[in-house]
Amino acid sequence: MAYGTILSGWTLSQQGRAAEGIERMQQGLSAYRATGAEIWRPHFLALLAEAYGSAGQTEAGLKTLAEALAMVDRTQERAYEAELYRLKGELTLLQPSREAEDVGGRDEAKACFLKAIAIARQQSARSLELRAVMALSRLWWQQGKPGDSRQMLAETYGWFTEGFDTADLQEAKALLDELH
Repeated sequence: MAYGTILSGWTLSQQGRAAEGIERMQQGLSAYRATGAEIWRPHFLALLAEAYGSAGQTEAGLKTLAEALAMVDRTQERAYEAELYRLKGELTLLQPSREAEDVGGRDEAKACFLKAIAIARQQSARSLELRAVMALSRLWWQQGKPGDSRQMLAETYGWFTEGFDTADLQEAKALLDELH
């Protein structure tokens, strides 16, 4: 029941009902913690951080990711670690104090994306790698490096032989077309 509450909250946040979704996710996380379960909590915290980001609450999202990454270090549950770093990079770029010209923020985000890519490659988690590569490609494109961004994304996209109707691969294809 707690798992379903978390996912329904995330769905609400993705449908533009951020406050309601975040509240539901927090209720689900509390119920989940009450069971004593630890497995999948980093994943659930990543979903909550993403919802915070969608709601413009980047500091809360980054705090949630810090909790998730600390849990990963403590429990060694690394299945979603790459996604945690990708989200950290995305939220770093969204911080109000991080203006578009903030080189430090872009460097921090780039480091997060590169770490996410390295972890995903080590785990052979191709979909999570694709997400991180798309994030890095967008950053490089904004920095005036369209060749680098397109090459890395094209190589990663080229590994896939199926699933082209999924949201991630459709987004990657659209980004490749935009970068061309």
